[in-house]
Amino acid sequence: MEFIEYMQASGHEELAVWTDPANGVKAFIAIHDRTLGPALGGTRIWPHATDEDALMDVLRLSRAMTYKSAAAGLPLGGGKGLISADARTQKTEAMLRSYGRFVDSLGGRYVTTEDVGANAQDMEWIAKETAHVVGRSEEQGGSGNPAVMTGLGVFQAMRACAEAAWGSDSLAGKRVAMQGFGNAASSLAAHLVDAGAELIVADIHDDAAARAAQLPRATIVPPDAIYDAPCDVFAPCALGGTLNERTLPRLTCSVVCGAANNQLASPGDARRLRERGIVYAPDFIANAGGVINVYHELEPPYSREAARAKTAGIYDTMRRILDMADSEGVTTAEAANRLAEERVAAARAARG
Repeated sequence: MEFIEYMQASGHEELAVWTDPANGVKAFIAIHDRTLGPALGGTRIWPHATDEDALMDVLRLSRAMTYKSAAAGLPLGGGKGLISADARTQKTEAMLRSYGRFVDSLGGRYVTTEDVGANAQDMEWIAKETAHVVGRSEEQGGSGNPAVMTGLGVFQAMRACAEAAWGSDSLAGKRVAMQGFGNAASSLAAHLVDAGAELIVADIHDDAAARAAQLPRATIVPPDAIYDAPCDVFAPCALGGTLNERTLPRLTCSVVCGAANNQLASPGDARRLRERGIVYAPDFIANAGGVINVYHELEPPYSREAARAKTAGIYDTMRRILDMADSEGVTTAEAANRLAEERVAAARAARG
C-alpha cells in the first residue's frame, strides 16, 4: 500500500491501470494535479523489475510534471504514462494502439507524448485511437521529437549554472560527463560540441555509446566509471535516482545539470550537493524544453520559433532559482519547488 500513501501525501488525483494480455500491454497512467490545466506528460516504455517499482516511478514522474509545467509558466497539470515492456524487443503497433485506447478512456484529463523508449512513430500509432496525444511527426502536423527541445533547454540551464560556478556562461573547454546518451542527451551533446565542450559519455547500450563516439572531443567510459570521471559538469541523462548517498561522494564536478527526471534519490541529496559547493540544476527546471515544445503543439498552428524562444527562457528561470537559493539560504531544489508551488497555489486561489 506504499503507493496509496504516497499518492495521498503528494496530492495525486488519479492512478489508472490498463491490461490487455492479447496485445502484451500492462500500463499505468498517473494524474497528479490539474489545477493549471490538463495533465500532460510523456509515456515511458520500460521493463521495471516489479509492478511496485513501475507504480512508484509513474507517480513520482507525474508529480514532477506538475512542477515542471508550473515552473515553466505553462497552463498544464502533471501526468505520466508507463507501459511495462522492453521498447527494444517488445514494442508493437498493436501495443501502442491498445495504450491509445487507454489514454482515450480518460477523456482528455491526460495528454501524452514521448518519453524514454517511445518515439514519434509510437505517437502516430497512439493517435489512431485518441486525439489526446502530442509530439507527433512533422509530416502529420506535429512538432516532432520533443527531445530536441529538451536538449536545448538543458543546455540553457547548464549555461546559467556555469555562470554561477565560474563567472561566465561559456562552456568552451569544460568537460561534461554525460550519463546516458538517448534522444535528449544527443540533442544536448550537439549544443555542447558547438560550444566547444569536451564530452565523457557512458551508456548501458553499446549502440548509443557508439553514436557518442562519433562526436568530436568525446571519450567513452563504462557505465559505472562515469561517476569518477574528472569533469566540470556531471549531466545525468538516463533514468532517475542515480545521484544518491553512495554516488555523490564520487563526483568531481562543480555543476550537476542533466536531462533525466528525478535525478536525486532523496531530498537530502540536494543538501549534500550544496554542502559540497556543487551547483545543482533541478531536473524539472532544466529539462522543461520538451513539455514547452509540445504545449505549443496544443495551441495550433505550431510555431517552432515560439517554442525555441520559450525554451531559451530556461536560462533566466534557472538564474532566478539560483538567486532565490542564495538569498534564502536554501537548496536550488527547494527554491524550484517553492516557485512551482506558489504558481499552483495562486491558480487554485483564483479558482476559489
